[in-house]
Amino acid sequence: MINVTKTYFPPLEEYVKQLERIWRNEWLTNRGELAIELEGKLKDFLGVQNVLLMNNGTIPMQIALKVLGEGGEIITTPFSYVATTSAIVWENCKPVFVDIHPEYFTIDERKIEAAITERTTCILATHVFGNPCAVEEIELIARKYGLKVIYDAAHAFGVNYKGKSLFSYGDVSTCSFHATKLFHTGEGGAVFCNDHKLNHQLFYSHNFGHNGPTAFHGLGINGKISELQAAMGLSVLPHIDEIMKNRRNCVEYYNRHINFSICDKIKIREGSSWNYSYYPVLFSSEATLIKIIEKMNDNGINPRRYFYPSLNNLNYVNSLKMPVSEDISSRILCLPLSHDLDYKDLQKVVKVINSHE
Repeated sequence: MINVTKTYFPPLEEYVKQLERIWRNEWLTNRGELAIELEGKLKDFLGVQNVLLMNNGTIPMQIALKVLGEGGEIITTPFSYVATTSAIVWENCKPVFVDIHPEYFTIDERKIEAAITERTTCILATHVFGNPCAVEEIELIARKYGLKVIYDAAHAFGVNYKGKSLFSYGDVSTCSFHATKLFHTGEGGAVFCNDHKLNHQLFYSHNFGHNGPTAFHGLGINGKISELQAAMGLSVLPHIDEIMKNRRNCVEYYNRHINFSICDKIKIREGSSWNYSYYPVLFSSEATLIKIIEKMNDNGINPRRYFYPSLNNLNYVNSLKMPVSEDISSRILCLPLSHDLDYKDLQKVVKVINSHE
């Protein structure tokens, strides 16, 4: 089966070397040597001020919402993975959806102001498939109304916008290091924050609120990453340039060979250095999409409807219709893309698409 993605497994001997360090240290969690080392290497690689590793990609969002959301209304996107909305609801805040831009698929910054009320506390927007939101316009709106900005940057590892890491924008950015992601720690994630005072609050919030062994700054939960996860990250990171290069080659093949009279591709925002994290295509109708999926499955290809459904249709939210998001989510498909797809696999995918009548 040619799957939509494939986990990168570093050379086993490299992971074993990291495991041997853990065994020597006899330290499995609670911010051990490997976790601290990985944070430092990620800071250098990404060019950011602060990195705080956590045990998955959702906990950073939940902590950011607990700290900044204050139980208020959170302006957010209906076109994202379900965790973006569920984190808001889980933290006893109210999601207020704003429809998405028809070309970039990110939250439509032109519609945000109309959704702001006196109960609004944050904007939580998603960099979709690594494609940046209109961060400068969102920042202006946030300053005008005294709002905080959280970015769900789960897909944005290695993306730069106008010369700096996309993680540098907003009050807080969160990222997933799940096994399916470009860079991964098996399970894991991180929070990025430029403000040192807020970063400290996020830090103690992920560590039960601890201020030393017996004192507490405030409320917290357990969001710590383990040394086993950090060992995987330290083994994957040296190969990230090769991973991205191979994925870029796949994207370039798709770009050259897919018949784009049958489908459209995402528009990457100008000023971005994209990371080749996903390859979404948009078909003319949901019926066409379903036919393509069926034909791909018959040929041993497993793409993914992603993101689907539009999150305003979840049964635990009350929302207005979001026509652009609902339309795009019904017609979008992520094609197989990974570090080791060979040309035969790519040809097979393209052949199914191009042979559709």
